[in-house]
Amino acid sequence: MFRLDNKIAVVTGGGSGIGQAIAVLLAKQGAEVYIFEISAENAAATLSQIEAFGGKAFIRVCDVADQQEVLAAFKAIGPVNILVNNAGIAHIGKADTTPEDDFDRVMRVNVKGVYNTLYAAIPQLRLAGGGVIINMASIAALVGIPHRFAYSTAKGAVKAMTMSVAKDYIGENIRCNSISPARVHTPFVDGFLQKNYPDNIAEMFDKLSKTQPIGRMAKPDEVASLALYLCSNEAAFITGVDYPIDGGFTTLNN
Repeated sequence: MFRLDNKIAVVTGGGSGIGQAIAVLLAKQGAEVYIFEISAENAAATLSQIEAFGGKAFIRVCDVADQQEVLAAFKAIGPVNILVNNAGIAHIGKADTTPEDDFDRVMRVNVKGVYNTLYAAIPQLRLAGGGVIINMASIAALVGIPHRFAYSTAKGAVKAMTMSVAKDYIGENIRCNSISPARVHTPFVDGFLQKNYPDNIAEMFDKLSKTQPIGRMAKPDEVASLALYLCSNEAAFITGVDYPIDGGFTTLNN
């Protein structure tokens, strides 16, 4: 079950955190993985993990917010079977404390970046006879999260794009779903704590962990396992669905 032999997969933001975990797992299951990353160094770290177990992967240094770069990258690859839209950036701020430049930057990467990859990938999925798209949304698209105005706005757009794409291409054998994680323990979390709470990292890590009713943050590998299922033939009847993976956050926090 869950094998991806002879499948070609693109994972954006595949150089760290959730994206890295997804890229590595898809490769372990037999996919040929293209790592789209703005950081060549991060992409190389993922590539080395995949090559260590004999997996097949390639790097495409690419800014997903630049449509011409994205189009060129997909043209070089040709037909693909799987697209995982994971690349994104975070932002902290409320509606009246978010500067215009920051808002535009989040929209450029988290919304336009997803549009660009969809625009470039769907013709290649069509050439492959169909395939799977996974968009990384967030529980911030589902419930109110303090001080995440721009980020929540962007992830709400990602969820809406998922439903639109699922509807528009269901007749072409293209499935599209999204995943909405709660807090996941990634290098971003460690950097956030180091920058903002250098004197009480352990205390704040524990506090953030316990905002999930299950009592901890998710692991990137756990999100990757859900992505693998949705990419596999075992999920062939699933499209147009958003999957919270949140330790009970959206249903048990009351």
